[in-house]
Amino acid sequence: MPSNAFPTLRELENADEFIARHIGIEPADEARMLPVIGSATREELIDGIVPQAIRRTRPMQLPAPVSEADALAELKAMAAKNKVARNFIGQGYYGTHTPGVILRNVLENPAWYTAYTPYQAEISQGRMEALVNFQTMVCDLTGMAIANASMLDEATAAAEAMTLAKRSVKSKSNVFLVAGDCHPQTIEVLRTRAAPLGIEIKVSTASETLPHLMTTGDFFGVLAQYPGTTGQVHDLRPLAGHAHACDAALCVAADLLALTLLAPPGEWDADIVCGTTQRFGMPMCNGGPHAAYLACRDEFKRSLPGRLVGVSVDVHGAPAYRLALQTREQHIRREKATSNICTAQVLPAVVASMYAVYHGPAGLTRIAQRVAALTGILAAGLEQMGRELVNTTAFDSLTVKSGDDTAAILERAKAASVNLRHRLQQHLGISLDETTTRADIETLWALFVPAGTPMPRFDALADKAPVRIPDDLRRTSAFMTHPVFNTHKSETAMLRYIRSLSDKDLALDRSMIPLGSCTMKLNATSEMIPITWPEFANIHPFAPAEQLQGYAELDQQLRDWLCEATGYAGISLQPNAGSQGEYAGLLAIKAFHVSKGEGQRNICLIPSSAHGTNPASAQMAGMQVVVTACDTQGNVDLDDLKRACEKHSENLAAVMITYPSTHGVFETRVKELCELVHAHGGRVYVDGANMNALVGVAAPGEFGGDVSHLNLHKTFCIPHGGGGPGVGPVCVVEDLVPFLPGHATAGVGGHDVGAVSAAPLGNAAVLPISWMYCRMMGAAGLQAATETAILSANYISARLKDHYPTLYASPNGHVAHECILDLRPIKDRCGITAEDVAKRLIDYGFHAPTLSFPVPGTLMVEPTESEPLAELDRFIDAMIAIRGEIRRVEEGVWPQDDNPLKHAPHTAASLMTTEWTHPYARELGAYPLAALRQAKYWSPIGRVDNVYGDRNLFCSCLPTEAYATT
Repeated sequence: MPSNAFPTLRELENADEFIARHIGIEPADEARMLPVIGSATREELIDGIVPQAIRRTRPMQLPAPVSEADALAELKAMAAKNKVARNFIGQGYYGTHTPGVILRNVLENPAWYTAYTPYQAEISQGRMEALVNFQTMVCDLTGMAIANASMLDEATAAAEAMTLAKRSVKSKSNVFLVAGDCHPQTIEVLRTRAAPLGIEIKVSTASETLPHLMTTGDFFGVLAQYPGTTGQVHDLRPLAGHAHACDAALCVAADLLALTLLAPPGEWDADIVCGTTQRFGMPMCNGGPHAAYLACRDEFKRSLPGRLVGVSVDVHGAPAYRLALQTREQHIRREKATSNICTAQVLPAVVASMYAVYHGPAGLTRIAQRVAALTGILAAGLEQMGRELVNTTAFDSLTVKSGDDTAAILERAKAASVNLRHRLQQHLGISLDETTTRADIETLWALFVPAGTPMPRFDALADKAPVRIPDDLRRTSAFMTHPVFNTHKSETAMLRYIRSLSDKDLALDRSMIPLGSCTMKLNATSEMIPITWPEFANIHPFAPAEQLQGYAELDQQLRDWLCEATGYAGISLQPNAGSQGEYAGLLAIKAFHVSKGEGQRNICLIPSSAHGTNPASAQMAGMQVVVTACDTQGNVDLDDLKRACEKHSENLAAVMITYPSTHGVFETRVKELCELVHAHGGRVYVDGANMNALVGVAAPGEFGGDVSHLNLHKTFCIPHGGGGPGVGPVCVVEDLVPFLPGHATAGVGGHDVGAVSAAPLGNAAVLPISWMYCRMMGAAGLQAATETAILSANYISARLKDHYPTLYASPNGHVAHECILDLRPIKDRCGITAEDVAKRLIDYGFHAPTLSFPVPGTLMVEPTESEPLAELDRFIDAMIAIRGEIRRVEEGVWPQDDNPLKHAPHTAASLMTTEWTHPYARELGAYPLAALRQAKYWSPIGRVDNVYGDRNLFCSCLPTEAYATT
């Protein structure tokens, strides 16, 4: 064919459009990179890195990739199989209106959704201010002293409240009492979480009420719903004193919107309050993602699980936000951690906090009053028709005795595209929300009106129907009085406030985020578009199955594709965080051993290099952690592992490894490791955190793994969202499939392991992101992504080796998809630390690599396949320039305590002082590379004082005058 011949239509249609957009390295770039590494081809490089013994035996069987437009059309057709009905199910999930300014500028804005967890405080001030708003909102509404920066969902938050109570009270009982009027999915998750810890759950019944159960005194905590799942607004005030008399804690699962009208639990001496912020602007999303909350009394704050944003000061004395009390985090405390929580729900928490800023206390109260008024009108009309209500009090929910009419009412509801809650035989539940209209009330009356009975008239009842909130439980205290909730009244002001916060942060929309073990890759816009489609967003997780056919198809296809990628036989998408996936996987292993009559197997061997969530998850699953050694190259010490296997052979449950290792190398003897553990009756858990180095080239289910969790918010493109949402599917081999988590509340029964998340599909609404990624990449594209990630990591390692040696590598000098740069010799020579380099990188416009993990004094770099060569070179140039600055300290040109690294990051204000006493030029502090003069990110604060923040713990919005000096 002549060189200028026009390509055929087939060639044009088969062009890999999206693959080329997702992978930042072009063929010409690859040709430049390979000689730097010392490889002739990419195939040669991969063959020299991935052990031949673990290479895939067959390619992944995935559909051929399609274009972005075709994938969206295919997914739209699938979404259309979901039926968007009018939902009055309630049970913790409600309709809500997401303000357009928040939808477009937070939820759909890459400045917010591509950010990472705010471990680097200086470049995370915007999202941390939003999270402090969240914490303040929760504290004010619940009346509690302190709240964390979000949890995964209401059910798991209740489980965390249970274990927080267990750690914090004097009672030595192992009994936890639960009101039967709690949401059923909460009770189910509590049972799952309690069993491995030896906690007994006792649920009250109509004949054996909660106060009756409390009379025994044998309990360490109690959980009640406020209002109850039936709608009843219980007076829980007497329970607090009784619980405290028994050295126990009172936990309350409270509806935040209701708390604008109801007396908050903190005012009647509750100890822990939990719940969800879903109805603060986040759609139902078939169950998630939504930000749960957890608040407690001040005495419990140092045992509070999850992340907590606190206020400290920077080196200039200005107020600064930071993650507080980080010694509670699982990556430090490991098996002694208060929880295994890693991913929170930061993006939904930001949405909830912005919803509160948007509406303010008056607006939230008005929404709640309208819901309560409509509930009163609905109740009055039902009673006028002769219907008997179970609950005499209510905020937004009613339970109706429907009797023999139940089936007929449900048939009429189905015909009208209305979902009611079929609570018990001959009872139906109705929950109203912010989206309920006058027409909805009339539609509901029409469903329940007995034959020959006149329909109530809305206008006749609107002015006289009483609100059903008890007078003595009505809120009298003010809340959300801080100016942030009372200032941004216009959309202009709100828009500028959101923009001002995002401008303070570094996210993927600005620059590469080279975090090792975190896989900060492209979150393509076409992948993100479907999450706000009504067919995915406005679905109730407990709607009838026939309304969820699109989600069922999505679930099946994505599980099939992930099985192809991992080599496993079965997968559950229920876990809504990687930590939840780990936990579910360990529960599957434990249940398997019990089913074989070997329930004594409770020893979990974990190498010292493992991710911190691993030992924390094992502890939560009721296993005993035994740490095994690593050799000088960062590999699992197989001799030490063999000794541990032999010592604990009768009780060995599992070994947990990360592959490629946390140290960034492919261990050559991993199959031997798996065979060793299997020989002693144990199962092998392969942490999927580093799956971005495996997809298409090796499969854990093929080389000996029994269980893995995946991080869809890493390998499969769901954005990190500033620290969540995440999805952590649990993948298992054939004989462990029966032990994947069930969900009896959703009708998914017959499983040995109960629900681990509140909703059967966990964070369902973000699953279309990973579906789109797989559909547009196909098998070859996914493999190319893996190989390019490995190529890029080795390129960085090779170019920086003369400046910062790579700590761990294979015998041929190669790494996997990440490399650990060793800065410890630099500190020994001149006092410059890895943290100093991390902070100086901010001046160059970069988020730091992972700091001091897994080895203190190092930086772990993971470039991912999405970064173009120009960005890799920009990062490398910055690191080399910083090494030059370090050299000037080593040579004595700059003092060890007065140099650009020790004073980094440089704020604009610190560079504009009248006097400049430092031995380096201001220009070097501001613009260390000439290119920065054209585009510069300015850190809003100087280096944060972490010690001050922990000694002076303050976790709510600062008074306005605190900013007077900034």
